Amino acid sequence: MKLKDKVSWLMETIQQSLFPYLDDCLPLPLTEPEKHLVKILELVQVEKHVQVSADQQWLGRPIKERKALARAFIAKAVLRYQHTCSLRNALLSTPNVRLICGFSKRQDVPSESTFSRAFAEYAKENLGTVVHDALVKEHLSSELIGHVSRDSTAITGREKPAKKIKRPKVAKKKGRPAKGEKRPPAEPKRLDVQRTQTAEEAIAQLPKICDRGVKKNAKGFTEAWNGFKFQ
Repeated sequence: MKLKDKVSWLMETIQQSLFPYLDDCLPLPLTEPEKHLVKILELVQVEKHVQVSADQQWLGRPIKERKALARAFIAKAVLRYQHTCSLRNALLSTPNVRLICGFSKRQDVPSESTFSRAFAEYAKENLGTVVHDALVKEHLSSELIGHVSRDSTAITGREKPAKKIKRPKVAKKKGRPAKGEKRPPAEPKRLDVQRTQTAEEAIAQLPKICDRGVKKNAKGFTEAWNGFKFQ
């Protein structure tokens, strides 16, 4: 089964088995964005990968429920809230979203500072990478992946492009080497090097300074800008 068909099957299964139960439990009928949020949350199941949770804490001052906060951050992305304050206002004013994320009452919704601290913890634990790896292992472990081609995104920078350090060119002898002559090997091409690199090594070699970028757009025209490339 292809990945697209597998995802469609999972979404349809969630809609048939879970939505009737939610309609009976929630105070209001589910809207289309809320249905989409439920599908994503049930597919991702980010709460399974949250290391610290209130129900696992035995000693010390009780902490806010980190599983519900993780689901809330998924809701922020799915429902396209740009700021944490917008997400918090939605949790306070929309009972369905609040219950779907895991907050039983309005009083359970934490402050913005708690959201910020929880987000810092998730970033430190690489929660997004952990969830992504788990999904790939569960749904694509038996699949054969060919290749993925991504186009870079132009990011305009305000500073001036950094000056490039020109390497001195070494004159190469033409023709075949003489008998017994040893010439230095040619530098390997970038594509050949990337075949033996790990993802971390390839990412570390990406330029991080402002430069002059040039690429072809979707229509085949060349575009140039001062700034960066987001890979």
